[in-house]
Amino acid sequence: MTEVASPYMSRPRILVLGVHPGDPPFRIVEVDGEVVGRARAITDVLEVAAAFGIVVHDLDDPDVVRWVGGDKFTWQPR
Repeated sequence: MTEVASPYMSRPRILVLGVHPGDPPFRIVEVDGEVVGRARAITDVLEVAAAFGIVVHDLDDPDVVRWVGGDKFTWQPR
């Protein structure tokens, strides 16, 4: 019998989109599907999470935070 991976992908509460050029560059942050602001550093993402009562134990947990267009260390345009 062959195991089949589930096509279901959980939707995290926090979505951090790709880097936008600017001075300084920033990333758009969504919480529960709504745009809530810009992040210029990883600490901004943690502050947004705290403001919405979201406890983040692991920034690499895709069930909590999804990073699009780079990871938690990507803060400059490619």
